[in-house]
Amino acid sequence: RLLAEVSRVNFYNPISQFLYRATHLILNPVRRFAPSYRHVNLAPLILAYLVALFKLLLLFSLRGFMPHFAGLLLASLAELVDFILMLYMALIFAWALMSLFTVDSSNPIVPFIEQLTVPAVRPLQKVLPSFAGLDFSPAVAILIILLARVLLIQPLFELGLRLAQ
Repeated sequence: RLLAEVSRVNFYNPISQFLYRATHLILNPVRRFAPSYRHVNLAPLILAYLVALFKLLLLFSLRGFMPHFAGLLLASLAELVDFILMLYMALIFAWALMSLFTVDSSNPIVPFIEQLTVPAVRPLQKVLPSFAGLDFSPAVAILIILLARVLLIQPLFELGLRLAQ
């Protein structure tokens, strides 16, 4: 839901309406305490961070010890950013596949995925030329996401785990 708000996806799209209705009851109590930043509700981000924090806390408790809190916070942040990057990678891949094949443009998932991915891919489209009508910006975006996961997120997660022990 946060990505849809940041990307300014059409609120009246049926997929957006489903996301809103499915998450409204969970996010409404958090929204009272969560700040907004540039007209974007940060409650989904805070709730997702708390879920990642609880997940790692549960995994550590299953191993039988209580982790150091600073390491747990850092590892949870890395876990959340990794999840967002993986989600974006899947969305960009789906968008690239939809652009290669004929899809029904009246299907609400098509503009939803396009509106989510275009803000991430558009800067690359301006820099990269198209070769014979093929747009390689989704492939470059996926490569950048994979590099970010390996070079930034994984070391951050490992640092958080080392600090937590």
